[in-house]
Amino acid sequence: MTERGDQVERRPRRRPAGGTAAEPAVDRSLSYRHLTNPFEPLKVFSDDHVAAIHGAALTILETQGMRVLLAEGRRRYAAGGASVDEPSQMVRIDRGLVAAALATTPREFTLHAKDPEWHLPIGGRNVVFAPTSGPPNIMDLKGGRRAGTFADFENLMKLCQSFNVIHSLGGGVEPQDVPIHVRHLETTRAMLLLTDKVPLVYARGAGQIADNFEMIRIAYGLSEEEFRSRPYASCVINTNSPLQLDIPMADGIINFAAAGQPSIITPFTLAGAMAPVTVAGALTLAHAEALAGIVLAQIVRPGAPIIYGSFTSNVDMKSGSPAFGTPEYVKSSFGAGQLARHIGVPWRSSNATASNTPDAQSAYESQMSLWGALMGGCNFMLHAAGWLESGLSTSYEKFILDVEMLQMFAETFQPLGATAADLALEAVAEVGPSGHFFGCAHTMERYRTAFYAPLVSDWRNFGQWTEAGGRTATERAAGIWQETLARYQAPARDPAVVEAIDAFVARRKAEGGAPPVS
Repeated sequence: MTERGDQVERRPRRRPAGGTAAEPAVDRSLSYRHLTNPFEPLKVFSDDHVAAIHGAALTILETQGMRVLLAEGRRRYAAGGASVDEPSQMVRIDRGLVAAALATTPREFTLHAKDPEWHLPIGGRNVVFAPTSGPPNIMDLKGGRRAGTFADFENLMKLCQSFNVIHSLGGGVEPQDVPIHVRHLETTRAMLLLTDKVPLVYARGAGQIADNFEMIRIAYGLSEEEFRSRPYASCVINTNSPLQLDIPMADGIINFAAAGQPSIITPFTLAGAMAPVTVAGALTLAHAEALAGIVLAQIVRPGAPIIYGSFTSNVDMKSGSPAFGTPEYVKSSFGAGQLARHIGVPWRSSNATASNTPDAQSAYESQMSLWGALMGGCNFMLHAAGWLESGLSTSYEKFILDVEMLQMFAETFQPLGATAADLALEAVAEVGPSGHFFGCAHTMERYRTAFYAPLVSDWRNFGQWTEAGGRTATERAAGIWQETLARYQAPARDPAVVEAIDAFVARRKAEGGAPPVS
């Protein structure tokens, strides 16, 4: 299994239960557009342990190496100084070559969107959330679980556009009703016309990548040279753990690096299955594979932007099924963040759960995943909203539940004041012993903006909640995504640009599109 998938102001804030129509709506979500994490990342390993894991990964690359299935990839490695054995397709990379590659890998860079308000700084303490990407199935309370369609894909892009806390895009769901050789044309068109956020595109061969890049250039009005001068799109690269880089993934690294666009190089290592059963062993293997991908990108183009991806968890040792949101997943996230900082590369993590439905399990496993990623210091979170069933399904309700959790983290990141007004000595004096602060001047001046107003949570008492229908959080989420889609408005687009994109899509379809490579 892999994850590659073989207005913000337009949404009025929901008032908490008990609010009145006279109270103005306050959109706190404006502050969620650009997030920085103020907390020191948590650590699970000592600095010596991190150095030991890095050293062990270098030993793996020097002595065992990576099997690289793409001949052009092996040629590039050889030209860059790696040792290549053609009969076995093994590439061995010495630690000096790794060090040289890390020296040219940017510590920070910016992803550029159509709307400058959505430019995304990557690295440092910056945090970017992108939705679930790649599941073949979609589910909601009314329709159940079913194959994803293009209409579902469009709906998910509209939801992404509607929430400030979703910063970048992902594949949402794989539209099974669109043939694979033209699917990239339809999905990239939808991303570019339904949103003003940074697209994520798949590495399914040079032909599809070239089509995607050309559509982005048309949408943004860029020359080829301008496009190559700075990042405009991202791509996930999954290694085939253990120790293999397949044809489309190697091709993706090469093409994205050559174009100056970032690859999110992400080994998918499940401890006890595709990786050693210990967290340290699984992270060592994943680190080696990520380093191999970074080296290839830097050989192709020194300075190519990279995001160090981690997707290390464990399996259920009784069934072999993937497990997510586990204590091991959290500790693996902390450790991966330490390794990313050790080599000075921005770090990607995920919000994952093994639950098959948007229930309590999905919430607590996602909350564990979020704590592991965000308290571990991640810069880019893929699958931040909508993931279910170990990545086999996207859920509309789970998307909304995740947005609630993301907004709560975003609010947690906001700074606290400690001015004289914040300390509220006058309010304490006004109220005095045995009083209450509901009606004091200090409260009346601040009550509209004092606290986070939930998107999904219902804070009414049992009687009020029952009288209102007694709906669960999942049921409330169902109403919210439907209401959000009903209110959606597409961002303004120059009709000439839309016409040019449509003409390109029509031409490439007539030419047969671009079959994926394998």
